[in-house]
Amino acid sequence: MIIRKLFKFENTHIVRDCSTIRCRSSIHGHSYKIELLFESDFLDNAQMVYDFGLMKDNMKTLVDSFDHGITLWNQDSDEYIADMKKHSDRWVVLPVSPSCEQFSRVIFLMIDRVLELTRGINGERDVKLHSIIVHETDTGYAQCFREDAYSQKMGIIDLNDIIFSDAIKADWKDKDLFEKLKRGEQFVNPDSV
Repeated sequence: MIIRKLFKFENTHIVRDCSTIRCRSSIHGHSYKIELLFESDFLDNAQMVYDFGLMKDNMKTLVDSFDHGITLWNQDSDEYIADMKKHSDRWVVLPVSPSCEQFSRVIFLMIDRVLELTRGINGERDVKLHSIIVHETDTGYAQCFREDAYSQKMGIIDLNDIIFSDAIKADWKDKDLFEKLKRGEQFVNPDSV
């Protein structure tokens, strides 16, 4: 069975080297819709694949980190990156261009890691991240599957190369969330949400 949870955020970027002149040369924004799709052949004690309420904690925090911010590619010019950081408190630096495709890969890696490190307490079994769909516009989206997220052909994305601004981390309930994620520390689902 597959279940789906939808999140939304507003974000700006430039996608260098793309075909569209406006997209590659001007800062612009999108109202993103992010679909997280989970699968399992089992149901928990409440006869659910995974309680949607549990997704409001670390998963929502990480997706929401992109909201009302600018996403920067670490290969852009130092001057541009410095200027954007100077004029925006909320920024994320990625080791890949912030295209819709790469957003789907980055978010897949983060959510997959959260799921991998989270110990269930209500009989959740073999819950896997099926895919991530990132809607950049009403008519265009990218869907990332496991083989895409970890693809050497598309380029390996190292979580250590993703940097969230201090302003973003200040909004997190657990200020050390991403560091714990990178270190592989276990999370435990709460008794109730």
